[in-house]
Amino acid sequence: MTAPTVEAAIHELMDFAWNHVYDLLEERGLLGDGLFVEEYTGIQSWVEDLTRCTVVHSRAVAVLFVDTRPVDAIVFPHDILGADNPKSFFSVPG
Repeated sequence: MTAPTVEAAIHELMDFAWNHVYDLLEERGLLGDGLFVEEYTGIQSWVEDLTRCTVVHSRAVAVLFVDTRPVDAIVFPHDILGADNPKSFFSVPG
């Protein structure tokens, strides 16, 4: 179980971009049986210059947000946790 503030942050970010997250997961073949926000229990966030990067993950999938926009989704690599550059695991446009 996650702390209430972590859970609220995950839900707020995922709910804000629900359709885009769904489309990303579908495009990458990661949708599975559907998108259940409750399965996303981890969050990692950092600032690069003036941009906030956030990774939200379940046991199986990780989604990268740049500010509040989801930009990529991948199978969750557990070595992303504590990585010096978590963004390097993703394909980031531009």
